[in-house]
Amino acid sequence: MANKCIQGNESLAKKIKFRRNELHLTIEEAAIRAGVGSKTWSRYEAGGSIRLDKCKGICKALNWNKFPDDEASNDSKDSFKDLKKHDAWSKFLEINYGAKAAIAFAVGSDIISDQIEEDLQELSLRPKGTHIGELSMSWLKESLPKQFLTKYNYEFLYLLKCTLNKMRLRAKNGVSMIAHSVIEELLFYLCNEEAVVWLEMNESINESLGNEDFDIQNWIFELFDDVDILTNLYNNVYLDSEHSYHFSHWEDCQFYVDR
Repeated sequence: MANKCIQGNESLAKKIKFRRNELHLTIEEAAIRAGVGSKTWSRYEAGGSIRLDKCKGICKALNWNKFPDDEASNDSKDSFKDLKKHDAWSKFLEINYGAKAAIAFAVGSDIISDQIEEDLQELSLRPKGTHIGELSMSWLKESLPKQFLTKYNYEFLYLLKCTLNKMRLRAKNGVSMIAHSVIEELLFYLCNEEAVVWLEMNESINESLGNEDFDIQNWIFELFDDVDILTNLYNNVYLDSEHSYHFSHWEDCQFYVDR
C-alpha cells in the first residue's frame, strides 16, 4: 500500500487537541467529522502516527486550510522507488502520461478502496436499501455525483469495489488502462482527486520527479479524450434515463469499444 504516515509527536498531538477544544468538539464529534473512529482520533492526540490519506479529514474536522507544514515531513528519499513496486502501478500510465499519472492511480486507488470499505462496513449494519446519504459520515457521499445519491447502496458500492479491483489488476499487469464505461471513468476521476491532495502534501515525491511537465488535474481527461464526466455528472445537469451518463448506463461498455 502507498499510504505513508506522518510520524506522530507531542507537538502535533497538542495542536490537534488544542484546536479540537478551541472548536468545542468532543473526541467523538471530531472523529465523525474526520471520518475516523474515536479510538483512532484518541491515538492522534496521544502522539500516534497519522496516515497521509487521513490528513484531509483531520483538516476538515478542525477547519484547517492545510495540515501544519512543520509536521508534514514524512516520506524517505527512496519513497518513489517504493511506489514503483506498488501493486497498482501502471506501466501503461507511466509510459503514456508520465510517472505522476501512475502515482495518482496507485495512491488514489488505495484511498478510494479504503473509503469504499468503510462505507460497506457501515452499510452492512443498516437495513437493506440504505444508501450512503443516510450515513453520518462518508467521504464518497461528498465525492460521487449528487443526482444519483439514493442509488449508492451496498450493492452499488460492492460493484464499485470489484470494478476498482479489476482496474488495479490491469495496472499491475501493464495492460491498457483506457476507460470503457462511465463507472471506470468515475473511478479514475475519484482516484485522481484524492491523489491531488496526497501529492500536494508529499514534497519528497515532487522533488524526486524534478520538473516533470505534468498537470495532475488534467491527465485523466487526456486519457478519456474529453471532459464529459465533468460536463454531465458534476455540472448540475439533469440526466434522463436515455442519457449515456445516466446511472442506469454506468456499467455499459460504450467508450473506445469496437462495434
